[in-house]
Amino acid sequence: MTKRKLRIKWQRLVSNNETCPRCGSTEKEIEEAVSTLKKSLKPLGADVVLEKEEISLARFKKNPLESNRIWLNNRPLEKYLDASVDQSPCCDVCGPSECRTLEVDGVTYETIPAEIIIKAGLIAVSKLYQKKKSSCCENNNCTC
Repeated sequence: MTKRKLRIKWQRLVSNNETCPRCGSTEKEIEEAVSTLKKSLKPLGADVVLEKEEISLARFKKNPLESNRIWLNNRPLEKYLDASVDQSPCCDVCGPSECRTLEVDGVTYETIPAEIIIKAGLIAVSKLYQKKKSSCCENNNCTC
């Protein structure tokens, strides 16, 4: 059986070795989510890998919505949950820029909670286990 991998990439602003409280809280949540996903997915033979990427202040100023962004297998977390992205004022580290928020099922989050990350992670992993339809199935001539 081929090992499957859930790659979680989280990017956030780091300026003078500091990040904002929103990103700092999300870091704790993402570490909890990764720990839970590793335990849950181990029996399926799936690995979970977390990558943390620092965004410079210059890059952040060009596009503040890139900070506190989570990707699962190269797809934004919000795509798995039919969530929407918005922004709101944050803190001194971020300056006048408004930081990323995420709206899921009518609730707006500044810190992305572990349960949201876990839910998106499980959806992402389920897609790794879906069998591709053969051409006979696509043409409604299924014999498999």
